Amino acid sequence: MKKRVLIVMVLAIAGMLLIGCNSNSKDQISAEKPLIVGMELAYPPFETKDDQGKPSGVSVDLAYALGEYLGRPVEIENTNWDGLIPSLQTGKVDVVISSMTITEERQEVVDFSVPYARSYLGLLVNKNANIKQVEDLNQAGKIVDVKKGTTGNIYATKNLSQATVNALSSENACVTEVTQGKADAFIYDQLTIYRQNQANPDTTEAILIPFQDSESWGMAVNKDNQELLAEIDSFIGEFKAQGGFAELTEKYLKEEKETFDALGFPWFFN
Repeated sequence: MKKRVLIVMVLAIAGMLLIGCNSNSKDQISAEKPLIVGMELAYPPFETKDDQGKPSGVSVDLAYALGEYLGRPVEIENTNWDGLIPSLQTGKVDVVISSMTITEERQEVVDFSVPYARSYLGLLVNKNANIKQVEDLNQAGKIVDVKKGTTGNIYATKNLSQATVNALSSENACVTEVTQGKADAFIYDQLTIYRQNQANPDTTEAILIPFQDSESWGMAVNKDNQELLAEIDSFIGEFKAQGGFAELTEKYLKEEKETFDALGFPWFFN
């Protein structure tokens, strides 16, 4: 009888040890599981590639900081803008960090983190277009370029019914048409408009005075991934408190910050 009891005790202890090993193994696997981050690497200085073709920019640094916070290695999945939300829905990526504005339409299909940035729309106009404000575009004969699927696209469709609105697939295509005089204006976020005007001072002007409410940017996750969403919200709060966004500004957006301060515009990460 004593021998049988001893065997049972040994088996029980072995079972507990096995369960403990399995639990630790599962935790280790979870910690090492890559965080797949979707972004379109075509939007400098936020999401782009460096000279070696590697992901670079504000959102890339932010993604790696999130991965460090979660204890997970990060993999960047370069995805066309109109494929970002579908990539979440199909499980191809875990989170989208791609300068994405939080809108009611998008919130119907994905969940967003707390906002980590706020932006306004601006206008890049051809110097010969005689455009001083956004209302000047709302007339027959005016051509307005927007990037397909962006909030600039939404704004133009709703508010510039008299103009011809062209939804193009890339930011560069829109800028090129404005510089060549094929379009009168390009509607996009203030920071990009400022940078594109600096790159094309001979052919364009920037109208940076806000003409709509600020837009909030957030990180997007699938509707069934509430655990990750809670972790992301905690990360954003901690990252901001520790000066992370100030460091990103100093690294990538120092000149823009100085210009916006001089103009009295609210800063992007405030």
